[in-house]
Amino acid sequence: MRHEKLLIVEDDREIGKLITTQLTPLNLHVDHVVSAELALKKIAKHPYGLILLDINLPQMDGLSLCRKIKEHYPATSVILLTALSSDMDRVIGLEMGADDYICKPFFARELQARVKTQLRHRAQLLASQNTDEPSVVSEQTLKVGSLNIAFDSHQVYLAEQAINLTATEFDLLVYFARHPNHVFSRQQLLDKVWGYQHSGYEHTVNSHINRLRAKLELHQSTPIIETVWGVGYKLNPSQLN
Repeated sequence: MRHEKLLIVEDDREIGKLITTQLTPLNLHVDHVVSAELALKKIAKHPYGLILLDINLPQMDGLSLCRKIKEHYPATSVILLTALSSDMDRVIGLEMGADDYICKPFFARELQARVKTQLRHRAQLLASQNTDEPSVVSEQTLKVGSLNIAFDSHQVYLAEQAINLTATEFDLLVYFARHPNHVFSRQQLLDKVWGYQHSGYEHTVNSHINRLRAKLELHQSTPIIETVWGVGYKLNPSQLN
């Protein structure tokens, strides 16, 4: 069985050891480095599926490293490790392309849930790209007006224009498309798409919806995913005719 590779970028060696221990039940290949420079060297040599990245790193900070990773390795998932008080850093990190964040201190089960969610998204993406094996997805396509979601190729088309989405963005759009006109709160989306129920992580949903909207609206100016103020978000199928 193939073990996914995970890299911890954390300058505190004791915290790095603790995180490695907390991830032991997931049966992953885990490496740990203490700086952004060492991380870039490791990433260049090894195909990591997931990177746990501390924001407060010496020399090159974690936000700058996140941007570099996503520029050169967009398929690699990144979870930011942040201090509870660094709200703006979390927002900036998500806007730079981070897939999720977790606030220190955290419990082992919470960390494991975040890691398993990102690995699940990545596994689905890799499976869709493997043309040597038949697709295990029984539903091959999902259409809502001019929006066409192809599960076998993990691709989205809007008005016949291909839109490249990350694994998490794809899953988020699929969930909306399967429930058109249904309004979901941020907590419901965290539960259904990310797979956990912890409160306080609404920035994760906000940033992914903002990025998804920006990509969709490159091909259609009217908003497809609408904000229902005080409630949540919904996909409006009337905008897709």
